[in-house]
Amino acid sequence: MSVFYSVTVAVVIGGLAVTAIAAIIRIVRGPTILDRMVASDVLLTTLMLAIGADMALRGHTNSIPIMVAIAATAVLATIVVARYVKRQAAFEHDVNAQAKGTEHV
Repeated sequence: MSVFYSVTVAVVIGGLAVTAIAAIIRIVRGPTILDRMVASDVLLTTLMLAIGADMALRGHTNSIPIMVAIAATAVLATIVVARYVKRQAAFEHDVNAQAKGTEHV
C-alpha cells in the first residue's frame, strides 16, 4: 500500500466518522422533528458513503442491494415525516382558528 493510499483512506474514514458523530448529536439534541429528520438523512447518507468506500477499497459490488435499501428507507422516512408535519401544521391552524372564532378557509 502506498503512502498516498493510506492517507486517503485515513482522511475518508475520519471525515465519515466526524459526519456521523455530528448527525447523531443533531438527532439527539433536535430541537424539532425536522432537525432530527435532516440529521437522520445525513446519517443514512454517511452510512451509504461508508459502504460505497468499502466497495471501492475491496473491489466488489456485493453491497449494492444494502445501499438501495438504505436509500429507499431514507426517502420513505422523509416523506412520512413531511406528511406528519404538514398535517400537524394544518391541525394547529384549525385549532387557532377555532379559538379566535373564525372558520378555516
